[in-house]
Amino acid sequence: MHLTSSTASLERARVAVAVAFVVNGFAFASWISRVPAARDALDLSSAGLGLLLLCIAVGSTVALPLTGPVVHRIGPARGVLAGAVVAVSGLLLLALGLASGQVLAAGAGLTLVGVGVGSWDVAMNIEGAAVERGLDRALMPRLHAGFSVGTVAGALLGAGAAAVALPLAAQLVGTAVLALGAIAVATRSFLPVEPPDDEQRAAGSGVGQAWREPRTLLVGLSTLAFAFTEGTANDWLAVALVDGHGLGEATAAIGFAVFVTAMTAVRVVGGALLDRWGRVAVLRTGAATAVLGLLLFVTAPAVPLALAGAVLWGAGAALGFPVGMSAAADDPARAAARVSVVSSISYTAFLAGPPLIGFVAEVTGVLQALLVVLAVLAAGLLAAGATRPLPTAG
Repeated sequence: MHLTSSTASLERARVAVAVAFVVNGFAFASWISRVPAARDALDLSSAGLGLLLLCIAVGSTVALPLTGPVVHRIGPARGVLAGAVVAVSGLLLLALGLASGQVLAAGAGLTLVGVGVGSWDVAMNIEGAAVERGLDRALMPRLHAGFSVGTVAGALLGAGAAAVALPLAAQLVGTAVLALGAIAVATRSFLPVEPPDDEQRAAGSGVGQAWREPRTLLVGLSTLAFAFTEGTANDWLAVALVDGHGLGEATAAIGFAVFVTAMTAVRVVGGALLDRWGRVAVLRTGAATAVLGLLLFVTAPAVPLALAGAVLWGAGAALGFPVGMSAAADDPARAAARVSVVSSISYTAFLAGPPLIGFVAEVTGVLQALLVVLAVLAAGLLAAGATRPLPTAG
């Protein structure tokens, strides 16, 4: 895959890929902010909810290893659009399952959401890295801030829908229509792609080799730790505010919005932080901040302190994923393969996280179950050094 660019096309692509990140976050959070409503609609226990949420991770885990070779062949624009079509189909099937009370239909819908969102995620990160290289300035943290802006909007939509008692199924149908329309327009302005020449076609995507590279695997482990930290909040923060801190569903959705707002703020300034302190120091400081926030959230005797913990939790988790994507894409010739591998590793956090937290919550309660994140963050700290830029990259 070879991307061609000019200044004008790079600027158009910058805006377009930012839209892809925002819409991805919006579609995801408009659903995830109302997990308690889905649990109630389907009459699920904590363990049952964990298994339902597992469906998203299963879909993504299946799709991610295949996305690199596919994007290498068809280009990021088509990759993002195809992922959006699958994700929207999943949202519509999920809506049908919720409206009819059918757990299997809801699970199948979430599996399609996972396939679509996972493919969409890899393709837009590959496009973002290409635009970043073309512009020769840090872009990935702000693109991921765009994702967070989308999650804030989606969470606020969820809170508003809950406040007026709008059924989650109806909300999901509206989200699906908006998301697909926006992506169909945005992907038209992605960077143009030249077909691979004979040598590039013979070389293939390089994904198999990337799976054997120690640095790529360690970057994946570091990114996994932060993805687990972020993903646990996505899946369980609203539930923990309802079950552990006694809040109503609408207020809990606002609490989730507080978390993603903190992530957004840090991602907006993330480029400056990385330029000043470097990837490794920023990641290690972020991990320590997330630990402090998680402990405060779990042990807080009052709701304001729990929300303060959510702020620190979100701020600490904010830069792990964008740094991982940038580190994977340091070498443009191997970016598609390595981004695919790092994404595949990090998304196992979403595969293991929901059921693990759910099963532990059955024994300890949801607040105490969140402490599992601390052990995962420790592993991420050990692997953070692998994210140092490659010598050939800069």
